[in-house]
Amino acid sequence: MKKLLYIVFLSSVLVPAVLSGSPGDGPKGMLIQLEDSFLEPLQPRDSALIGDQFKYGFHLKNVAEGTPFALPDFSKGFMDSVEIVSPWLADTVAVHGRGKEPKSYDIDAYVVITSFEEGLYQLRPLALVRGSSAGRVDTLVFSPRELQVFTIPVDTTTFQVHDIKGQVRYPVTLAEILPYIAAVWLLALVAILVWAVAGSLKKKEKGTVRNDPPHIVALRRLERYRGSRYWAPEKQKEFYSGITDAVREYIKARYGIGAPEMTSAEMLDQLKRTDVPADCFVEMETLFTTADFVKFAKASASDEENAAALPAAVRFVTTTYQSMLEEEGSGGADADKDGGTE
Repeated sequence: MKKLLYIVFLSSVLVPAVLSGSPGDGPKGMLIQLEDSFLEPLQPRDSALIGDQFKYGFHLKNVAEGTPFALPDFSKGFMDSVEIVSPWLADTVAVHGRGKEPKSYDIDAYVVITSFEEGLYQLRPLALVRGSSAGRVDTLVFSPRELQVFTIPVDTTTFQVHDIKGQVRYPVTLAEILPYIAAVWLLALVAILVWAVAGSLKKKEKGTVRNDPPHIVALRRLERYRGSRYWAPEKQKEFYSGITDAVREYIKARYGIGAPEMTSAEMLDQLKRTDVPADCFVEMETLFTTADFVKFAKASASDEENAAALPAAVRFVTTTYQSMLEEEGSGGADADKDGGTE
């Protein structure tokens, strides 16, 4: 193919040199008429329709290697009603000569043409200039071809105008929806992982709850109700419920009494049998009685009762806790004394 390009497309350099010589510089050229022209449709049909494209060119046989050519220039147009779609193209059909023998080629050269008007056209003949090493310049003229172009016949008696057809919708294939399915599965997997990690973190947080002493827990809960903002009648139920619930939880942890599940009377009856100081017991009895009236009888406590409620609960917790420490200290001292006596 490289040799063919050298033969055909470098002719713009070689042929002008041949043509520049004077008539006496070499043998006179000849006008040679050839029949090796062809017209081939690119779309095989029984008839040529407007817009169809054709190869229009010629065959060259046994072209000696190094022969220069000059092809006609159709850049300014080919002919009326026939247009050039593609410029000159050349193909090497066959190569002759083996080993060190002189090479020769069979070449097809053509342009691609088309027409957009119906009719019978006598195409213009194709010609090229061929040079030789002896300085002779020959003009090769190939016989022209006819091109007859038809249009699609329209039966005007039955022709009906139809609306523009919509887009053709093809069925969705698995290959098209597979990426979306994979994306949904991936998102679901990420959501499951996030949910699992969040659950494990919550369990870890629950497992690391501080086991503070009962009196610390009770005092921390009672501290939330310090101040007079809960003394309003509409907030007293929340105020007394919070205080008594904290005291009930403390009594359960301190004395082992199921105070949260008992009524106030049942709890006080059990608490009376413990070592709770008498003055603290009286304050608890007053506190729970007032709380029951506020929570269940919808009564309103006075400011004096409200002011005394929280200090009484705090005093009960701290006093009973101090007595527990004293009991533990005296028990340890007695154990040390018994151990020393032995």
